[in-house]
Amino acid sequence: MAFGLSGTAGLGRSGTGSSDYREPESPANPQKSAPFFALNLANRESFGFLLTQSRLWTDGAAPPCRPAATRTSDDPQLTHVTLVWREGKHEDWLKFGKPVATRIVSRSQRIESYAPGQVFALVRWASNAYGTIRSSLDIVRAAEPGEPVTPVAQVDPGGEVLLGVHGWPKVAQVFRLVDAIEASGIDPCEVAPDHWRHIHNRMAAREAPRDYSPARHRAWLRRKALLS
Repeated sequence: MAFGLSGTAGLGRSGTGSSDYREPESPANPQKSAPFFALNLANRESFGFLLTQSRLWTDGAAPPCRPAATRTSDDPQLTHVTLVWREGKHEDWLKFGKPVATRIVSRSQRIESYAPGQVFALVRWASNAYGTIRSSLDIVRAAEPGEPVTPVAQVDPGGEVLLGVHGWPKVAQVFRLVDAIEASGIDPCEVAPDHWRHIHNRMAAREAPRDYSPARHRAWLRRKALLS
C-alpha cells in the first residue's frame, strides 16, 4: 500500500485503507508490547465488565497542551492530532477520520483538526535499534468544550477514548473489525461509540466482539437523531 505524508493512505469512504498493511519491519525481534487495560466506562454492551479507572482531565486541572507553534488553529473547540512519519523509526497514520482542517508542518509532520463529536482512529508505531517499542491504536471522540478529556499522546487537548489497544496483534485485529464494518457499507466514523467500547472490553476479556450489522447501525442513527 502506498502511503503519503505521515503514512496516511488515500481516502476512501472514511479514509480507511486496506488492512493488508503489515507492521513495519524492525532491525531486531520486537520487544514485548505494553499492557492492555479495559476502559472503566458505562457500556450497555459490556455486561458490566469494568476494569481500571481512566484518568480524566477536568476544569480543575489543565490538560497537557502542545506548543503554540504546532497548533493548526487557536479555535478552542477543535481537537488537533499531530502525525509524524519517519520511515522505519516513527510512523503515524489514521485508520479512519475526516478532519475539518489540515496543516503541513514539515515533510515529516502534519496536524489534523477535528470538530467536537467527530471520531477518528490514530495508529502509532515506533522502533529503535533493538526492535519495535510501540504499536498502538486509539479510537477517540473529539470532546465538546468543557467536557472532561483523557490525555492521548499527540492529541491536543485529549479526547474521549472509545477504544485503545497496544501490540501489533491487537492493532491488526481491530483493523480487521474496521474493514468488516466498512465492507458492509457503513462509515466507521459514524459507528455508535458504544460499539467501540464494546470491542475494547471484549478484547480485554479475550472474548470475541459482536458484529456491527446495518440493522444495529440504523438503530443507532435513529437514537442519535432523537438525542440531537
